[in-house]
Amino acid sequence: MLTRYLLSAVFAAFSITTASAGDPPPGKVTVVFDRPLPNVPGKSMKGVLVEYAPGAASPAHLHPRSAFIYATVLEGAVRSSVNGTPEKVYKVGENFVEEPGSFHGVSANASDTEPARLLAVFVLDSNEKELVTPAKK
Repeated sequence: MLTRYLLSAVFAAFSITTASAGDPPPGKVTVVFDRPLPNVPGKSMKGVLVEYAPGAASPAHLHPRSAFIYATVLEGAVRSSVNGTPEKVYKVGENFVEEPGSFHGVSANASDTEPARLLAVFVLDSNEKELVTPAKK
């Protein structure tokens, strides 16, 4: 009985480890500016630098319902899908928009060999603290 329990525990741990090992590494997210908008009371603008190592990706996520987001690729290429649209690869200088309440299903480095960076500019309610909420599975 004890042997069966131990084997089950080892098998479960191995299954979790191998499933996690296949997930792409996450991107690094850094807030580079946070500024209240003086002419729009209660609103702020936040700049977020997202850096993806080769093969890295962000899990599917949502942003605050008040957030309008304008993103520009600074380096490499980024694969993106918002609100179930077909995935598109954006290259340096290209940009995309996320309307308030959007679902960001795919956000990933399009390359397995080169890094990628994008700058996302959020316009949102000043009291918002969490910029990303993982999507429920």
